[in-house]
Order: sequence, then structure tokens, then C-alpha cells
Amino acid sequence: MTARRLLSLSYKQKLFLLGTVPLIVAVAAISLIVAYQSRQLAEREIATLEQTLIEAKKEELRNYVTQARNGFYFIYGSAPPDDADAKQQVMQILSAMIYGDEGSFFVYHYDGTNLVSPRDTQLINGNWSGLSDPEGTPIVDELISIARSGAGYHSYIWPKPSTGEPARMITYVTSFPSWQWAVGTGVFIDDVIATVATSRAQVEARTRRTFLYIGAITLAALLIVFGSGMVLNIRERRLADTKLKALTQRVFDAQEEERGRVARELHDGISQTLVGIRYALDVTRRQLSAEDRDVPKTLDKGIEGLASAVQEIRSISRDLRPGVLDDLGLGPALKTLTEEFSKRTGITPEFSTVVFRNRLDADAKIALYRVAQEALTNIERHANASVVRVSVRGDRRGAILTISDDGQGVDPSRKAASRSANGGSGMRNMQERMEQLNGAFSVTSSREGTTIEARLPLSHMLSPDSEGRQAPNDIEDPKQ
Repeated sequence: MTARRLLSLSYKQKLFLLGTVPLIVAVAAISLIVAYQSRQLAEREIATLEQTLIEAKKEELRNYVTQARNGFYFIYGSAPPDDADAKQQVMQILSAMIYGDEGSFFVYHYDGTNLVSPRDTQLINGNWSGLSDPEGTPIVDELISIARSGAGYHSYIWPKPSTGEPARMITYVTSFPSWQWAVGTGVFIDDVIATVATSRAQVEARTRRTFLYIGAITLAALLIVFGSGMVLNIRERRLADTKLKALTQRVFDAQEEERGRVARELHDGISQTLVGIRYALDVTRRQLSAEDRDVPKTLDKGIEGLASAVQEIRSISRDLRPGVLDDLGLGPALKTLTEEFSKRTGITPEFSTVVFRNRLDADAKIALYRVAQEALTNIERHANASVVRVSVRGDRRGAILTISDDGQGVDPSRKAASRSANGGSGMRNMQERMEQLNGAFSVTSSREGTTIEARLPLSHMLSPDSEGRQAPNDIEDPKQ
């Protein structure tokens, strides 16, 4: 159904689709690529920002623990493992190290017992081995394991002392191996998470704005294409209407010119001849009444006039539509045309043909014949030539009619006028006949003479067996 609808679209709709569909597809592809690349770049930037902020937090934690260790190292460094007073003194110092709204130090014994937790005092003296956060991440056991290994960082969910709401925390823990303590502190990174979330939201907003901008540009481009198409369509339609009107007017002019020519020939030729025959018959009637002996002479004049009228009618009929063209083909018709030209002008044209392997169709024959007829008429009226050559031949590209003379050539002003809408119709008519059949027409003129060439493509050649046996004038190019 979709294919049928597509085939039923008008030429204007197909042209609009041809102009808009590739544009829409290209813009959509560009949008997807831009969005993908922007998102990838933004994710990398966000990941870098998150990593930078977390590294800064970690560096801050390590500095806190280092400063605290340096603050009581003079006690721990000289105290034996079982010095309870020294341990109590260090625990008091660590309990007093509270910073910010959430920061504090913690101490766990290797067995999991909490010794120091100034922010969460309910943890003190309790064994929290096996404690995990809501995500299942081990807390105390992992802190002790890291401390046993020396020092390190650990991240988990822990309630914020100020609000009681769980939040992500990063801790740095180190070891007092002689006392079997895991000492550390932590900071909440919800501000880092919020910063990352804000950055990600900004990226999403920028991506949406980019899509909106691309969509607006696409819409503007489509409107420009549509508007340009409408303007072009209106302009082309007006131009086509103008050409159609000019063509219609030329057809009317050609018809009127042909009618005028036939009327003049009938009036100047046949009409006068018939009037003479009428007078001859009238004189014969009176002579017969008077039994005049000159009756045979008068009848002979009437018969001669009647023969001349018949010949004139045949000539007019042949000019309108030569019967020899349909009966014998293009070659004999052109030969007859040159013979009549020779009788009228006294110039004997050099006529040559090369028989076609495939005959020309009816449209091609009449077109070439009319070109030859118009060309010989122009030579007769304007060229003042003494030598005329007419040849028709076929080759691998089609049929070619060539007519040349040694006359005075075509006046450039007449040649230019023939191309204009209001100029002469001879050259223009010949050219239009060839263009209608997808042929070619050329005129070469100089002081040495003029050459007219009309060429028709192979598409107007009939196969040898399409109309029975080949006519005698259908010839064969030895190169084929």
C-alpha cells in the first residue's frame, strides 16, 4: 500500500520528498552523533571532576590522620604495649579532635571493639565486628583489615551525625600495631555526589538545548526548501505557461502562414488557370455555334490549361504531404525534392545516400524531409548559390542529413533572430523538429557557404523485419 501511494505522488511531491527526506535523515544522524559525542565528553569530564574531588577528600583525610598521629606520637612511641595510662591519654586526645559539623576520629581494637567515637557515643565499648552498611559493604572488619595491612581508604554508607540520614563516607585508617588499634577518620562526600549530579543535570540540559537548536535549524531549513520549491515551482510554471503561449502562437502563425501560402498558390496558379480554361470553353461553345474551324485549337489550349491545373494541384499536394515519402521512403522523396529544386532554380544538386540497415520511423522521415525542404527553400530565396549538396546517411549513432551550399551564408542578424521568440521561423522550426525527436541540429555558416546538419538517434530506427521486406532505399552502412 505504501509503495502504491509513493508511486501515485505527483512530481512536485516527489521533488519535495527528494529535497527534504535526505535533509531530515542527515540532520537526525548529525543530531545523534553530536548527542553521543557530547554525552561521552561530558561523562568523561564528570568522571574526572568526581575523581578529582574524591582525591582531594582523600588527601585531606590523610593529612588529618597524619597530624593527629604526630600530635600524640610522643606518647605512643615511648609507651609499652600494656601501658593503660598511655592508651587512656591517647583516647582522650582523639576524642577531643572534633572538626567541622561531621568530622571526628574513631578507634577500633583488632577484635572489633570500639574505643573512641565522639560523634556516635553509643558505639563505644561495643563489639561491632560483622557490621555492614545498607548496601552490604563490611565496615568494621574491613577497617581493621586495612589497618592490619598498614593504611588505606574505605568507602561505605554511614548515618550523618547532624541529620541521622545515611550518606556516603570515605575513611582513612591507619594502624597502631603495638596496641592493635585501627585509628582513622572520615568525611561525607554527599557534596561531591551533589556536585556530580548537578553537572550531569547541566549536561542533560545542554543536550536538550542542542537538540532544540538542531530541530529549529532543521525546521528553518525545511521552510527554506519548501519556500524555495514554491518560488521555483511558481516561476517554472509561469515560464512554462509563457513558453506554451509562445509555442501555441507559433503554431497558429505557422498554420496561418501555410494557409496563406496555399491560398496564394491557389489564387495565383490554379485559379488563373481555371479562369483561362473557362474562357477557352466559352470561346469553344461560341465557335461551335458558328461552326468555326478553329475549335480544335481552342480545345487544345483548354486541355493544356487543365493539365497545368492538375500539375499545380499535384505540386501543392506534394508540398503539403509528399506521397512518395510514404510509398518509397526518405531517399526517393529527397531525390524528388532536389529534382524539383533543380527545375525551379537551374541548379543541379549533388545528391547522395547511404542505405540504412534499419529504416527510419514515420516521424523521423517527415522531420528530415521537412528540414531538407526548408533548407532548400532558404537556399533558393537567400543563398544565391551555384553548388548545392544533399546527403543522407546512417552510422552507429543514427541518421544524418547534411545540406551545404556555396552561397553568401547566413546573415548573423538573421541567425540571431531565428533564435528569438519573435524572429524568423525557418531555422527555429528545423531546430524544434529535431529537438522534439531528441535529435541535434547545427548550422555552420561562413563566406564560403552554409552547412546544415540534422541528426536523429538510433531510437528512431526500425528493425529490418518490423515492416516486412526492406525497401530499396533502406541501405546499409558498411561500418556497422
